[in-house]
Amino acid sequence: MNKAITDGLDLMPPPFSAGLDVWSQGNGTPPTATWNGAPNAVLVPSDADFGSCLEIQKVNNTTRIRYKGETPILPGCYLRITARVKVLSGALPDARIGAWAGAAGGASVGGIVEDGPLVSIDSFGEVYEISAIVGSGSRGGVDMAWGTTPIYGHFGLDLSGPNGGLIRIDDIRIEDVTTVYLRKMMDWVDVKDYGARGDGVTDDSAAFIAADAAANGRRVLVPEGLYFLAEHVTMTAETRFEGTVTMPDNKRLSLTRNFNLNAYFDAFGDEVLAFKKAVQTYLNFSDHDVLDLSGRSISLTEPIDIHAAVGNKDTSTIRRVIRNGQFNCAPSPAWDTVEASSAASYTVNTPFELFDVENIAQIQPGSLVEGEGVGREVYVRDVNVGARRLTLSQPLYDAEGTQTYTFRKFQYALDFSGFSRLAKFTLQNIDLRLNENASGILLAPDGDVFAVEECDFTKPKDRAITSHGVGCQNLHVDRCQFLSPEIDEDVIDRTSIGININANDAKIRDNRAVRFKHFMVVHGAGHIFTGNHWFQGDGTLGGPRTAGIVLTNLNVKTTFTGNYLDNSTLEWTNEHDATPDFGVELSFGGLTITGNIFTVNGAGPWFRFIQIKPYGAGHFIQGLSVSDNVFKSINGEIDRVEGVDASIAPLDVGRTRNVTFDANAYNAITRITVNPVTLPLEQNTEAQQWVLDTDGYLPFEGRARFVTGVIAEGNITDDTGRLVYAMPTMNFNHGPERDQVRLNWPEPCKGTVHVTVRADRPV
Repeated sequence: MNKAITDGLDLMPPPFSAGLDVWSQGNGTPPTATWNGAPNAVLVPSDADFGSCLEIQKVNNTTRIRYKGETPILPGCYLRITARVKVLSGALPDARIGAWAGAAGGASVGGIVEDGPLVSIDSFGEVYEISAIVGSGSRGGVDMAWGTTPIYGHFGLDLSGPNGGLIRIDDIRIEDVTTVYLRKMMDWVDVKDYGARGDGVTDDSAAFIAADAAANGRRVLVPEGLYFLAEHVTMTAETRFEGTVTMPDNKRLSLTRNFNLNAYFDAFGDEVLAFKKAVQTYLNFSDHDVLDLSGRSISLTEPIDIHAAVGNKDTSTIRRVIRNGQFNCAPSPAWDTVEASSAASYTVNTPFELFDVENIAQIQPGSLVEGEGVGREVYVRDVNVGARRLTLSQPLYDAEGTQTYTFRKFQYALDFSGFSRLAKFTLQNIDLRLNENASGILLAPDGDVFAVEECDFTKPKDRAITSHGVGCQNLHVDRCQFLSPEIDEDVIDRTSIGININANDAKIRDNRAVRFKHFMVVHGAGHIFTGNHWFQGDGTLGGPRTAGIVLTNLNVKTTFTGNYLDNSTLEWTNEHDATPDFGVELSFGGLTITGNIFTVNGAGPWFRFIQIKPYGAGHFIQGLSVSDNVFKSINGEIDRVEGVDASIAPLDVGRTRNVTFDANAYNAITRITVNPVTLPLEQNTEAQQWVLDTDGYLPFEGRARFVTGVIAEGNITDDTGRLVYAMPTMNFNHGPERDQVRLNWPEPCKGTVHVTVRADRPV
């Protein structure tokens, strides 16, 4: 409190010589009798020690001399009351400063100290100085800490002990000593001036709120001490912490003027707790732009359950941004994967459920499901213990009946799974140093537009970003780096996966991922992949390569543009289909691959950059465009760039529709892939039937299903040299592999034609 607050206020009582009618014999309130005309009181005009003074004969057990004027008590202002006394004769009394605290309307304020320290007078003629300090805050040297309820006081001297003494009293002084408590004059208010104790036990919530209300544009200081806040506290003024606070988990401290992690660390003294309390506040207030982590590194020894930290919300759909910091995961048993095995039943009639699950209580939401007929990245979305049912993130492709499943719950540095829905949430410029101890982020089971921007995921133990529901709807991952914990492992030994997606409309842009088993496993449709670079290789010459991206939906409506696919396959499956055989549905289609770089180093000739793997019979391609890409093999050729994994079911190449392979560049590829392909057919001897072999040029070694053009190169002549002007008819799907075209001429002839063949039909 600045001393200027009391400038202009007349704190000093009048001297006794000005009249005793303003001096009370009681507590100083108006009804009490004054010393004016009292038979045991007289004014002494001249005393060797005091000058003019009051002389009284003590006749009451407690003799009071109180100023009847209302001395103001202001928050942050400290007053010292001083009286000098000496005993001339008689019994020696005790003395102390006495006071009466008044509230608005003249009410007495109870429950506070109204007496100064007691001084025993043990000699005659000696001057004793009696003093006490009164103020709103409990500070060192303050004898009467009154808080903020009293607004004025009646002050003076109390004499107690034996009666009969003759006592002289100098004029009583009241002076502002606030500056004693100030290091220098500053534009802030102190919570202790408003009654805060800082003892870690007393509830200081009201004092914080009062100090904030009084700040009026100034800052609030929380001096050294431990301040217990039992209630929600909102500080609208900028608040500086020299001490720390403690509060229940379900109570919030909102620092609206300086809302950042540094301020919360200063407030709570622990970075993890500071982050939790800051997040708790952030999700409860809409007036904060972002939660800035202030560039701090937060050391974690266990997952942060964001939902539990917030405590009072199951959903959040207002834009939220957490940015600019680091989470550093240290070794701890809390990161250990929780694994359970249980027998359960499955039927395609309820494709997203396991039922009759044994020991279901031991299975946690967010657990990875493993078993026969289970596709990659299938998770437990919800657990219904009473019904013994689990809700799955994806159907199972071949698990009808009962079997034993394994459930593995990875531990994530940032766990959002406790929310039922989370939307428009952004993590920006965050360094997640997972250090092979923890996985990265577990999304909420529902939501949309979760964005991860310019973040680093360094060595996630199992997963970087996991969706165990549809909280990945419209997921944005932009300009991030993902570094596998298995960089030095051979491809076949890797288990870590970067990201999985269950829902639609993901935007994956300008990211870099290094040596995971898979960078992404992606269901849903409407995805956009642009500008990404992922590496999947190892140092083993001729060794296997895994998929960088696995698409698990049939009609994906997805584009890959401007990506760098390094030592990895783009794999397309329907493993997340409870009835994987072709039925009343769209088959493999809706995929555009344009302007990408495909590179492989030291792979076997069987390696394929683009591979389709049907998990059921009868499927075909009905919409695929591969154009303007560069395919390159280093340290050995590969046979071709695309292929079919028919280990479960073949691809029906006889039903291919709307496929384009065009304008691609091929380097060290034995057989390039083109559709439609234009091939020369040279017939050197007269024949009525000419046969063109497409020779593996058609994609996925498909059939010659359609001819769009036949153009003669030079003359077509008969056995006499006469020009033949007729056009041939054609037989498609010719030959044992149905990959040939037969041209049927009206008469035997010879010459050269260029035939444009398609592996597909447009409809």
